[in-house]
Amino acid sequence: MNKELFKYTLRLADNALVLGQRLSEWTGHGPFLEEDLALTNIALDTFGTATSLLEYASRVEGADRNEDSLAYFRNEREFYNTLLVEQANGDYAKTIVRQVLVDAFNVLLYTELSKSKDETLSGIAQKAIKEVTYHYRHTSSWVIRFGDGTEESNKKAQEALNELWRFTGELFEMDEVEEELIKKGIAVDLKALQPKWEKQIDELLKKAILKKPENSFMQTGGKKGIHTEHLGFLLAEMQTLPRMLPNAKW
Repeated sequence: MNKELFKYTLRLADNALVLGQRLSEWTGHGPFLEEDLALTNIALDTFGTATSLLEYASRVEGADRNEDSLAYFRNEREFYNTLLVEQANGDYAKTIVRQVLVDAFNVLLYTELSKSKDETLSGIAQKAIKEVTYHYRHTSSWVIRFGDGTEESNKKAQEALNELWRFTGELFEMDEVEEELIKKGIAVDLKALQPKWEKQIDELLKKAILKKPENSFMQTGGKKGIHTEHLGFLLAEMQTLPRMLPNAKW
Protein backbone atom coordinates (compact mmCIF):
# COMPACT_ATOMS: atom_id res chain seq x y z
CA MET A 1 0.00 0.00 0.00
CA ASN A 2 1.17 3.50 -0.80
CA LYS A 3 0.39 5.06 2.59
CA GLU A 4 0.68 8.66 1.42
CA LEU A 5 -1.59 8.14 -1.60
CA PHE A 6 -4.15 6.27 0.52
CA LYS A 7 -4.23 9.02 3.15
CA TYR A 8 -4.42 11.77 0.53
CA THR A 9 -7.26 10.10 -1.38
CA LEU A 10 -9.10 9.38 1.85
CA ARG A 11 -8.88 13.04 2.88
CA LEU A 12 -10.41 14.12 -0.41
CA ALA A 13 -13.09 11.45 -0.10
CA ASP A 14 -13.98 12.35 3.47
CA ASN A 15 -14.42 16.02 2.58
CA ALA A 16 -16.88 15.06 -0.15
CA LEU A 17 -18.66 12.39 1.90
CA VAL A 18 -19.22 14.52 4.99
CA LEU A 19 -20.27 17.57 2.98
CA GLY A 20 -22.67 15.45 0.91
CA GLN A 21 -24.23 14.12 4.11
CA ARG A 22 -24.67 17.64 5.45
CA LEU A 23 -26.30 18.86 2.23
CA SER A 24 -28.61 15.85 2.08
CA GLU A 25 -30.11 16.95 5.40
CA TRP A 26 -31.85 19.74 3.47
CA THR A 27 -33.67 17.34 1.14
CA GLY A 28 -37.37 18.06 1.49
CA HIS A 29 -36.68 21.12 3.64
CA GLY A 30 -35.38 23.67 1.12
CA PRO A 31 -36.83 27.20 1.07
CA PHE A 32 -38.80 26.40 -2.09
CA LEU A 33 -39.10 23.43 -4.45
CA GLU A 34 -36.65 24.54 -7.13
CA GLU A 35 -33.93 25.26 -4.58
CA ASP A 36 -34.70 22.05 -2.72
CA LEU A 37 -34.00 20.14 -5.93
CA ALA A 38 -30.90 22.20 -6.74
CA LEU A 39 -29.27 21.55 -3.37
CA THR A 40 -30.24 17.88 -3.51
CA ASN A 41 -28.52 17.61 -6.90
CA ILE A 42 -25.42 19.28 -5.49
CA ALA A 43 -25.47 16.72 -2.68
CA LEU A 44 -25.74 13.88 -5.20
CA ASP A 45 -22.81 15.25 -7.21
CA THR A 46 -20.78 15.46 -4.01
CA PHE A 47 -21.66 11.90 -3.02
CA GLY A 48 -20.68 10.75 -6.51
CA THR A 49 -17.22 12.27 -6.13
CA ALA A 50 -16.93 10.73 -2.66
CA THR A 51 -17.83 7.28 -4.01
CA SER A 52 -15.21 7.47 -6.77
CA LEU A 53 -12.54 8.58 -4.31
CA LEU A 54 -13.46 5.93 -1.74
CA GLU A 55 -13.35 3.24 -4.41
CA TYR A 56 -9.87 4.34 -5.38
CA ALA A 57 -8.74 4.59 -1.75
CA SER A 58 -9.92 1.01 -1.26
CA ARG A 59 -7.85 -0.17 -4.22
CA VAL A 60 -4.78 1.72 -3.05
CA GLU A 61 -5.08 0.27 0.45
CA GLY A 62 -5.32 -3.25 -0.94
CA ALA A 63 -6.97 -4.53 2.23
CA ASP A 64 -10.30 -6.21 2.87
CA ARG A 65 -12.27 -2.94 2.82
CA ASN A 66 -14.41 -1.60 -0.01
CA GLU A 67 -15.85 1.90 -0.37
CA ASP A 68 -18.84 1.07 1.85
CA SER A 69 -16.57 -0.24 4.60
CA LEU A 70 -14.54 2.96 4.49
CA ALA A 71 -17.68 5.10 4.64
CA TYR A 72 -19.65 3.25 7.29
CA PHE A 73 -17.20 1.35 9.49
CA ARG A 74 -14.61 3.92 10.44
CA ASN A 75 -14.86 5.86 13.67
CA GLU A 76 -14.66 9.62 14.14
CA ARG A 77 -10.89 9.73 14.70
CA GLU A 78 -10.40 7.76 11.46
CA PHE A 79 -12.04 10.48 9.36
CA TYR A 80 -9.74 13.15 7.89
CA ASN A 81 -12.11 15.77 6.51
CA THR A 82 -11.59 19.44 7.24
CA LEU A 83 -13.59 20.93 10.08
CA LEU A 84 -15.44 23.31 7.76
CA VAL A 85 -17.47 20.63 5.97
CA GLU A 86 -18.73 19.03 9.18
CA GLN A 87 -20.22 22.20 10.65
CA ALA A 88 -23.97 22.05 11.27
CA ASN A 89 -26.26 23.45 8.59
CA GLY A 90 -27.91 26.11 10.74
CA ASP A 91 -30.21 28.33 8.69
CA TYR A 92 -30.08 28.44 4.90
CA ALA A 93 -27.70 31.40 4.85
CA LYS A 94 -25.17 29.49 6.94
CA THR A 95 -25.43 26.44 4.68
CA ILE A 96 -24.89 28.55 1.58
CA VAL A 97 -21.95 30.47 3.06
CA ARG A 98 -20.29 27.23 4.14
CA GLN A 99 -20.90 25.80 0.69
CA VAL A 100 -19.56 28.76 -1.26
CA LEU A 101 -16.32 28.74 0.74
CA VAL A 102 -15.87 25.06 -0.13
CA ASP A 103 -17.03 25.44 -3.74
CA ALA A 104 -14.54 28.22 -4.47
CA PHE A 105 -11.81 26.01 -3.03
CA ASN A 106 -12.94 22.92 -4.94
CA VAL A 107 -12.92 24.69 -8.31
CA LEU A 108 -9.25 25.52 -7.78
CA LEU A 109 -8.41 22.15 -6.23
CA TYR A 110 -9.92 19.95 -8.93
CA THR A 111 -8.59 22.15 -11.71
CA GLU A 112 -5.07 21.49 -10.45
CA LEU A 113 -5.75 17.86 -9.52
CA SER A 114 -6.85 17.19 -13.10
CA LYS A 115 -3.17 17.68 -14.03
CA SER A 116 -2.02 15.00 -11.58
CA LYS A 117 0.29 12.24 -12.78
CA ASP A 118 -2.05 9.81 -11.04
CA GLU A 119 -4.46 8.97 -13.86
CA THR A 120 -7.30 7.93 -11.56
CA LEU A 121 -7.21 11.09 -9.47
CA SER A 122 -6.88 13.14 -12.63
CA GLY A 123 -9.93 11.44 -14.13
CA ILE A 124 -12.03 11.96 -11.01
CA ALA A 125 -11.00 15.62 -10.92
CA GLN A 126 -11.83 16.21 -14.58
CA LYS A 127 -15.37 14.99 -13.97
CA ALA A 128 -15.70 16.94 -10.74
CA ILE A 129 -14.60 20.26 -12.28
CA LYS A 130 -17.78 20.54 -14.35
CA GLU A 131 -19.91 19.89 -11.29
CA VAL A 132 -18.14 22.17 -8.79
CA THR A 133 -18.07 25.00 -11.32
CA TYR A 134 -21.88 24.85 -11.41
CA HIS A 135 -21.98 24.53 -7.62
CA TYR A 136 -19.95 27.71 -7.17
CA ARG A 137 -22.03 29.61 -9.71
CA HIS A 138 -25.18 28.60 -7.86
CA THR A 139 -24.02 29.25 -4.30
CA SER A 140 -22.20 32.51 -5.12
CA SER A 141 -25.41 33.88 -6.62
CA TRP A 142 -27.18 33.01 -3.38
CA VAL A 143 -24.50 34.72 -1.29
CA ILE A 144 -25.01 37.91 -3.31
CA ARG A 145 -28.75 37.48 -2.96
CA PHE A 146 -28.45 37.21 0.83
CA GLY A 147 -25.83 39.91 1.26
CA ASP A 148 -27.37 42.47 -1.07
CA GLY A 149 -30.92 41.66 -0.03
CA THR A 150 -32.78 42.70 3.08
CA GLU A 151 -31.26 43.88 6.32
CA GLU A 152 -32.13 40.53 7.89
CA SER A 153 -30.67 38.41 5.08
CA ASN A 154 -27.45 40.43 5.13
CA LYS A 155 -27.24 39.99 8.91
CA LYS A 156 -27.70 36.22 8.67
CA ALA A 157 -25.08 35.87 5.93
CA GLN A 158 -22.58 38.03 7.85
CA GLU A 159 -23.13 36.06 11.05
CA ALA A 160 -22.56 32.81 9.15
CA LEU A 161 -19.36 34.16 7.61
CA ASN A 162 -18.11 35.35 11.00
CA GLU A 163 -18.77 31.93 12.53
CA LEU A 164 -17.29 29.80 9.73
CA TRP A 165 -14.25 31.87 8.77
CA ARG A 166 -12.02 30.33 11.45
CA PHE A 167 -12.25 26.97 9.69
CA THR A 168 -11.06 28.17 6.28
CA GLY A 169 -7.34 28.15 7.08
CA GLU A 170 -7.35 24.36 7.30
CA LEU A 171 -8.31 24.10 3.63
CA PHE A 172 -4.73 25.11 2.80
CA GLU A 173 -2.94 23.23 5.57
CA MET A 174 -0.36 20.72 4.34
CA ASP A 175 1.84 18.08 5.94
CA GLU A 176 4.29 15.37 4.87
CA VAL A 177 1.53 13.51 3.00
CA GLU A 178 0.98 16.33 0.50
CA GLU A 179 4.63 17.26 0.41
CA GLU A 180 5.71 13.75 -0.54
CA LEU A 181 3.06 13.42 -3.25
CA ILE A 182 3.77 16.88 -4.64
CA LYS A 183 7.33 15.70 -5.34
CA LYS A 184 5.84 12.87 -7.40
CA GLY A 185 3.51 15.20 -9.31
CA ILE A 186 0.41 13.66 -7.74
CA ALA A 187 -0.93 16.05 -5.09
CA VAL A 188 -1.90 19.70 -5.31
CA ASP A 189 0.16 22.44 -3.66
CA LEU A 190 -2.55 23.94 -1.48
CA LYS A 191 -0.46 26.94 -0.47
CA ALA A 192 -0.35 28.01 -4.12
CA LEU A 193 -4.16 27.95 -4.21
CA GLN A 194 -4.67 30.18 -1.19
CA PRO A 195 -4.05 33.62 -2.76
CA LYS A 196 -6.30 32.71 -5.70
CA TRP A 197 -9.04 31.58 -3.33
CA GLU A 198 -8.73 34.69 -1.18
CA LYS A 199 -8.98 36.94 -4.23
CA GLN A 200 -12.07 35.12 -5.46
CA ILE A 201 -13.76 35.29 -2.07
CA ASP A 202 -12.83 38.96 -1.62
CA GLU A 203 -14.46 39.81 -4.95
CA LEU A 204 -17.58 37.86 -4.04
CA LEU A 205 -17.91 39.49 -0.62
CA LYS A 206 -17.57 42.91 -2.19
CA LYS A 207 -20.49 42.16 -4.52
CA ALA A 208 -22.50 40.77 -1.62
CA ILE A 209 -21.76 43.78 0.62
CA LEU A 210 -20.31 41.46 3.27
CA LYS A 211 -17.20 42.03 5.35
CA LYS A 212 -14.41 39.49 5.61
CA PRO A 213 -13.78 38.69 9.28
CA GLU A 214 -10.60 40.23 10.63
CA ASN A 215 -9.75 37.57 13.19
CA SER A 216 -6.63 35.62 12.29
CA PHE A 217 -7.23 32.60 14.56
CA MET A 218 -7.75 29.43 12.59
CA GLN A 219 -9.10 26.22 14.11
CA THR A 220 -7.64 23.06 12.61
CA GLY A 221 -7.28 19.37 13.40
CA GLY A 222 -9.71 17.62 11.08
CA LYS A 223 -7.03 16.46 8.65
CA LYS A 224 -5.37 14.72 11.61
CA GLY A 225 -8.58 13.09 12.81
CA ILE A 226 -9.39 15.63 15.55
CA HIS A 227 -12.88 17.01 15.03
CA THR A 228 -15.56 19.25 16.47
CA GLU A 229 -18.54 17.77 18.29
CA HIS A 230 -20.59 17.93 15.09
CA LEU A 231 -18.94 15.04 13.28
CA GLY A 232 -19.82 12.41 15.87
CA PHE A 233 -23.53 13.15 15.57
CA LEU A 234 -23.33 13.21 11.76
CA LEU A 235 -21.59 9.82 11.62
CA ALA A 236 -24.02 8.31 14.11
CA GLU A 237 -26.90 9.15 11.79
CA MET A 238 -25.07 8.18 8.61
CA GLN A 239 -23.69 4.89 9.89
CA THR A 240 -26.51 3.53 12.06
CA LEU A 241 -28.29 1.37 9.48
CA PRO A 242 -25.18 -0.23 7.89
CA ARG A 243 -23.85 -1.07 11.34
CA MET A 244 -27.18 -2.57 12.43
CA LEU A 245 -27.35 -4.68 9.24
CA PRO A 246 -23.73 -5.13 8.15
CA ASN A 247 -24.49 -7.99 5.77
CA ALA A 248 -27.42 -6.35 4.04
CA LYS A 249 -27.29 -6.01 0.25
CA TRP A 250 -28.76 -2.87 -1.30
